[in-house]
Amino acid sequence: MVLDASAVLAGLFSEPGAELVAERGAAAFLSTVNYSEILVKLTDRGVPLQDADRYLASLGLTEVPFDGAQARTAASFRQQTRSLGLSFADRACLACGYLGSLPVLTADRDLAQAEVGVEIILIR
Repeated sequence: MVLDASAVLAGLFSEPGAELVAERGAAAFLSTVNYSEILVKLTDRGVPLQDADRYLASLGLTEVPFDGAQARTAASFRQQTRSLGLSFADRACLACGYLGSLPVLTADRDLAQAEVGVEIILIR
């Protein structure tokens, strides 16, 4: 399973759907683009970067480096997801799932509407 930043943040902040993230997100994958997005969100909330990085590392998620194949795949999703307003990080997450033939776990309802050949599971 690939976790979207919204799913990781829901788990971190015990938001609705956190139990599904804990249950289904064990040993999950995380695009390094989403890793960066989560670090930004945590530092925006006042968490020091080093602490945020240590906490994310403690979750045991497998970081998937954003490479050329993911870049091309994410770019290829732009036209079909433009009307949904998906961000670059959203498309990077989808690309990670697509290339790994893995479902994506998210709290983002717009992301869940993407039809790009990836199973998308909403946590709430």
